[in-house]
Amino acid sequence: MAIVNLTKDTFRDIISGNDTVLVDFWAPWCGPCRQFAPVFDSMSEEHPDVVFAKVNTEEQQELAGYFNIRSIPTLMAFRQQIIVFSQPGALPPAGLATVIEKVAELDMDEVRRQIAAQEKADEGRA
Repeated sequence: MAIVNLTKDTFRDIISGNDTVLVDFWAPWCGPCRQFAPVFDSMSEEHPDVVFAKVNTEEQQELAGYFNIRSIPTLMAFRQQIIVFSQPGALPPAGLATVIEKVAELDMDEVRRQIAAQEKADEGRA
């Protein structure tokens, strides 16, 4: 599958319209980003059920700021519109494969229960 280039205008539609989306926050001048790009590209071919997307942090500063991106590359995984993984740094192929596998295995009902419990606990402290 082709890599999708995300902008602040397309981000919400891509995240809400797909079950699993991996997002690579990168910049053209970033050496580790250029090293990670072929890994990300090759995994997109191996996992057609996952949307692989990129955010150029130079062109999409508002989007990078919204997600508090401080180091690139940063990989984020969204599953059913919930961020379930976020980590700066370039991953090797085996590491990215593991992330994809673990994200697919998540029990999203349990994830939503945990989020609700955390939000309730946070309200109690406010």
